[in-house]
Amino acid sequence: MSESSQTLTLLAPVAGLVVPLAAVPDPVFAGQALGEGIALDPLGECLHAPCDGEVVQCARTHHALTLRTEAGVELLLHLGLDTVELQGQGIEPLVGVGDRVRAGDPLCRFDADALARGASALITPLVITEAGGWRLREPSLAAGARVALGEPLLVLEAAVAESRETLAGGPEAERRLTLALAAGLHARPAARLRAIVREHGVSLAVHHDGAESPGASAVSLSALMNLGLVEGSAVRLSARGERAEAALDAAEALLTTPEAETHPAPQPQATPNEALGEALQEGELAGLVASPGLALGPLVAYRPPLPAVPHDGEGEAVEAPRLNAALARVGEALARDEAEATRSGQIAEAEIFAAHGAWLADPDLAAAAVERIRDGRGAGQAWREALDAEAERLKATGNALLAARVADLRDLQRRVMAELSDAATPDLPELPENALLVAEELTPSELVAVAARRPAGLCLAGGGTTSHVAILARARGIPCLVAMGPGLLAALDTAPSEAAILDAERGRLVTAPSEAQVVEVTARLEARRREAEAARAAAFEPAITRDGREVEVCANIGGAEEARLAAAAGADGVGLLRSEFLFLERDSAPDEVTQRAEYQAALAALGGKPVIIRTLDIGADKQLPYLRLPAVPNPALGVRGARLWASHPELLETQLRALLGVTPLDALHIMLPMVSEAGELRQVRQRLEAIAAELGLGARPRLGAMIEVPSAALCAASLAAEADFLSIGTNDLTQYTLAMDREDPALTARADVLHPAVLRLIQATVAGAAGRCPVGVCGAAAGDTLAAPLLVALGVDELSVEPARVPAVKAALRRLDAAALAAELPELLALDDAAAVRERLAAWLARADATPDTTTTTTLERC
Repeated sequence: MSESSQTLTLLAPVAGLVVPLAAVPDPVFAGQALGEGIALDPLGECLHAPCDGEVVQCARTHHALTLRTEAGVELLLHLGLDTVELQGQGIEPLVGVGDRVRAGDPLCRFDADALARGASALITPLVITEAGGWRLREPSLAAGARVALGEPLLVLEAAVAESRETLAGGPEAERRLTLALAAGLHARPAARLRAIVREHGVSLAVHHDGAESPGASAVSLSALMNLGLVEGSAVRLSARGERAEAALDAAEALLTTPEAETHPAPQPQATPNEALGEALQEGELAGLVASPGLALGPLVAYRPPLPAVPHDGEGEAVEAPRLNAALARVGEALARDEAEATRSGQIAEAEIFAAHGAWLADPDLAAAAVERIRDGRGAGQAWREALDAEAERLKATGNALLAARVADLRDLQRRVMAELSDAATPDLPELPENALLVAEELTPSELVAVAARRPAGLCLAGGGTTSHVAILARARGIPCLVAMGPGLLAALDTAPSEAAILDAERGRLVTAPSEAQVVEVTARLEARRREAEAARAAAFEPAITRDGREVEVCANIGGAEEARLAAAAGADGVGLLRSEFLFLERDSAPDEVTQRAEYQAALAALGGKPVIIRTLDIGADKQLPYLRLPAVPNPALGVRGARLWASHPELLETQLRALLGVTPLDALHIMLPMVSEAGELRQVRQRLEAIAAELGLGARPRLGAMIEVPSAALCAASLAAEADFLSIGTNDLTQYTLAMDREDPALTARADVLHPAVLRLIQATVAGAAGRCPVGVCGAAAGDTLAAPLLVALGVDELSVEPARVPAVKAALRRLDAAALAAELPELLALDDAAAVRERLAAWLARADATPDTTTTTTLERC
């Protein structure tokens, strides 16, 4: 940091790309709850001091530290987002509290790939948490600008000094509690405590109850984090001010409400053939569908580049001992891995490590490497060539069992070469376009890099359907199978190099397809391309079925930005705007002005088309820090949705006033979640009418109810008499009907909307509403290729799907003869389970697509 009497300059702590603080995908940083600053998307793997100063706080999990300059400025460096969840893994601290550093001194090293796998982003904010009498100039660097390590990043200038804390007068109060934050008192909750102090105009101190350390003022983030409070710590809060009790209520709710797990570990899942009971055909491999789609292309192995090693050596007397030392270090590491796996009960892993250790000790491999050392090679290059030759020998045997060992051999090759390399990690290799990429695993950064080469699909031996790689693949529309097992790479070593088929809908990779299969898939891909183009071209046209029924296709969105995407995709309106996104990640409920601005922006984006906004849908299963609800044994059956208004009417009052402030009101539809009886809807309508009259409004928005519980479906007639519309939330309706928690991975496959019991409740809803009000569906079933046509046949008037799905859903409905399918409902509803319905329905739709000119009803084929 360069420093004069008037300015302080902060230097880039790492090479990277500039990200404005407001653009950081974390509301605490973006909302400047911690203070002003900037962020970098790092291109290096070491954070350096941006200035001279003293380290006054180091997070227990190593992901954050605070520096204080002689001028009193406190700077928070926060490595990545949600990295507190990693508990320090992949981060090596190089300084501690009390250390003095100079600008440019290293603060911590980190493994970028390890952090990318476990955190939501590597974006690293640099925040001025205590200005100390200085003011930040507007950053001069534009978003996306590349900065080098040590390059000037921010400039502060002298301002009128402000005290660190305004001591409030008034009554004092205390509160004792047990900290329930799994990650302890880290930067985010510390920032929220400071916001509570400001909001209530109090002074607040936090003490580690029973500890000798002094308490910390809630306005000092570094002091709060230096308390070292972890989950289960006894905490004493002391507040002074007129609103001391209210501030303590808010602080207690914050500190005793467990944080939602941002990146839960993927749950074990069955392979597709295990789940569906399907047998694999010859030449097929199974995997879990991480990103759906169909692809055709050559199989190309992706293995991370081998560590760089010198090609030429310094003679056998030097290189042979180097090789022996590297082999010994890898052998020791394998022995440690084996012992740890054994202690953890991972017997299969332990056996693999033992096998690798035994192979590493094979004297023939070492002898082959020494022969190449005698020919002038360096130790690393000699080992590489020796194992390349062994791999080729194993593949040439034609023995599948021996060929399967090649992947193990490559792993040993890499580990030993890494011990003999002093070079930085090499660049990613060039990859052909339109290939089916096969890999053991990919990190998110590797996927981003290889995606630029436009692969046709991805096949991974490891991974899960909820990993970051899966999310990135879906976002890019790249078909992807994961969890394919160790046989994947072995099959690649023996598979032909011609085109393979990736069916990421059935969960299959066909490694050596017949000519007929290739022709068929090529035709399907071309047909899909034409269909997608045609669907996009007709996206703004109405969806009218072959028998003349017009069905609205709307979009499910989370806010104004997605409303613009929905409009661009041709949506007929918004079938569900989830207003709860406005209430999350905040220290207090959004005020009327904030809510109205977001709602108005959504209506403006749709240009007068109907927009259904769901009132706050929150409950004991997903609490807000400022909305403390009592814990209950079964949150799904507790205070949720419409039931919330009895205990917290002020939330509904503010939201209704914000909604009634938008224009035009005739485009606004208000929807209540978790309605179980007509009386709940009637009470809200009465309040809506009273507020509208108070505001002198002549127009009224439509008021509707969600059908999510069986009682609402069975009493749809009485609800329809009170409602202007009904919308079926199929996710919850399925959960409550089948008594299957939709979050339980063991039940996910069975919690199917096509179960006859769920379909009968949907049928009852439509029948009850007939002649009274329209019925829509905003649950996931609306975008299901099998369920959507059946919903329309049942009489649903509107489907609401993700914005990107709108063109395809409209196109599918135009091919549907809804009346013909409706005639088959008695047989479908009489089937035993969802699997039978899916099978019968898929057969009927396939025949209907094959005979597009048919207008007569076809009886479902009996199984």
